[in-house]
Parts: sequence; C-alpha cells; structure tokens
Amino acid sequence: MQKIAIGLLLVSSMLGGCSILEGVNNTLSYVDEATEYANEANTFAEEAPALAEQAVRDEQAAQELETKLEDMKQDIEEFNELESPDMTADLHDQVVDHNNRALEGINVYLDNMENGKLDSKVIENTEVFQTLNELTSIIDQIQQIGE
Repeated sequence: MQKIAIGLLLVSSMLGGCSILEGVNNTLSYVDEATEYANEANTFAEEAPALAEQAVRDEQAAQELETKLEDMKQDIEEFNELESPDMTADLHDQVVDHNNRALEGINVYLDNMENGKLDSKVIENTEVFQTLNELTSIIDQIQQIGE
C-alpha cells in the first residue's frame, strides 16, 4: 500500500512539473510569436508610407501597397487571436488595442483604394504607422518576460 502511495505521489509530482514546463514553453512560444509580429509590423510601418506616395502615381506600386495592407491586416488579425499566457495577458490586451486602431486605418485606406480615391494623405492621416510603431515598447516588455 505504501509503495502505491509513493508511486502515485511521484507520478503526480512529475505531472505537476510537466505543467510548469508546459507553461514556460507556452510563454516562450508566445514571446517568439510576439517578436516576429513586432518585426513584421515595424517593417510595414517603415515601408508603407513611401509606397503609398508611389502608389498615387504608379499602378504597380498601388497593387503592391494593397497586398502589403492586406497581409498586415491578416497578421494583425492572427496576432489578435493568439492566446497569451496569464503573465502577458495585460500586455497582449494593449497590443490588441493598438492593433484594432491600426486595423481601422488599414480598412479606411483599403476602402479608399477600392473607391478609386488613392491619396497618400489618407494613409498619413491614419494612426496605422504610429500605432504599429508604438507596439515596439509593448513587445519589448513581453520579450523581457521571456528572458
């Protein structure tokens, strides 16, 4: 009987250890995904304004911009759907808030493109780039959790 109790105790302690390890792995995985997302958002925020100016005069640039906007929109939506670990939940919510503001700006620009009102000023007047640039500080905080 004592052997069974000891065996059950060992098994339960191993399972508890697995749960902790799983939590650490989930956190590290989330941090990696957040870092990758931040890099994509920063690249977009750096490249899109100049492309928007070119798109007003160049159909090929307009198509490239539309593709970049659609890709960024998809990246934002995918990140928003991530389940964050408990320890990053508040930071994730902040990123989602920024993302939602960026989505609004992207949708405005895509609507304008669709309606033939391509104007680089529209994209400059949206919060898309400022919002995506602000993500860097939040993602930095998330990365510190993973260290």
